[in-house]
Amino acid sequence: MSHYSKHLFINHNIFVILQENKYNYSKDLRQFDEDVKKMKHIKTYVTDNIEIDNVKYKIEGPVSHSFLKTLTFDEGLNAFRSSKEQFEALLEITTLPEGRVYIIRLEQHIIGYVTYHYPDELERWSTGHLPYLLELGAIELSKSYRHLHLGGRLIQLSLSGDEFEDFIVLTTEYYWHWDLKYAQLDVFEYKRLMQKLMQKGGLEVFATDDPEITSHPANCLMARIGKRITLDQQHAFDDIRFQNRFFY
Repeated sequence: MSHYSKHLFINHNIFVILQENKYNYSKDLRQFDEDVKKMKHIKTYVTDNIEIDNVKYKIEGPVSHSFLKTLTFDEGLNAFRSSKEQFEALLEITTLPEGRVYIIRLEQHIIGYVTYHYPDELERWSTGHLPYLLELGAIELSKSYRHLHLGGRLIQLSLSGDEFEDFIVLTTEYYWHWDLKYAQLDVFEYKRLMQKLMQKGGLEVFATDDPEITSHPANCLMARIGKRITLDQQHAFDDIRFQNRFFY
């Protein structure tokens, strides 16, 4: 076989593989859409009232789109984007079939929130198309209220619904998202703080070969495995966590 013919043969094989991968991806995506439609996204409303120094705060959720629109949003909730854009993002999450938004409010004013939804389709965690895999997308408390230490109770309450026993909930912690300057902590001190916070909701540290996680020792993957998650479902999650097993 000539070099030219061999080159064509190799390219043809690559093309076939790419086409097969494209077909399999589309097939997986269609199956994921079907599984999502079958998935019963039960959303049990939970609430807690906390009084600190004679001031009453309410933690509740998941809140509806219509109710969320009636509230005001603290300007200090701007860790990821402007407070206006972040509020719009929360409103959008409430419209997703799986989307859940839990808030901390002072009367009608939101001072903190946590969100849950399916992983972004551009992230590794969506590649398995697992309808039982949710991501804790973001948690934030306004700077003016962080001293109240309400984040742990927010996480704990938000994951208290029985329906979460049918899900794996993950979160990816990246040091470049952390407000190190305001907290006056180094990355490893902040990492311990975040891990302790997530542990309030039953999340544990999990190993992974994801490049973004392994790019810095302060980054980490944490997850909560629901009590009704099967071994096969856990193995599917393991396959996403480790995609370069042949290197080990």
